[in-house]
Amino acid sequence: MAAKPRVKVPKTAAAGEVITIKTLISHPMESGQRKDGAGNTIPRQIINKFSCEFNGQLIFSCDIEPAVSANPYLEFTAKVTESGTFKFTWVDDDSTVTTSEHAIEVK
Repeated sequence: MAAKPRVKVPKTAAAGEVITIKTLISHPMESGQRKDGAGNTIPRQIINKFSCEFNGQLIFSCDIEPAVSANPYLEFTAKVTESGTFKFTWVDDDSTVTTSEHAIEVK
């Protein structure tokens, strides 16, 4: 149900630099508390987990609750000491997993 995520990771950084990572994924984040035009409850459908790994090591994760608005945007920082690849993972209520990978070169 989620669309292709948008991720901003610098292409290069200095060793030991703290970088800012920004992610946004298009998703309706239906809370399960709204009703449709006929009065029926719209089923809950949210992204409930997000994680970020760098070179296979978990560096950030969070649980996402129904109160989060549509198209969840997450911004966080990471200290990079070596070149590698960030892997971002979003998990939906229906077990759909969306991933995105971005490399960074440390000079």
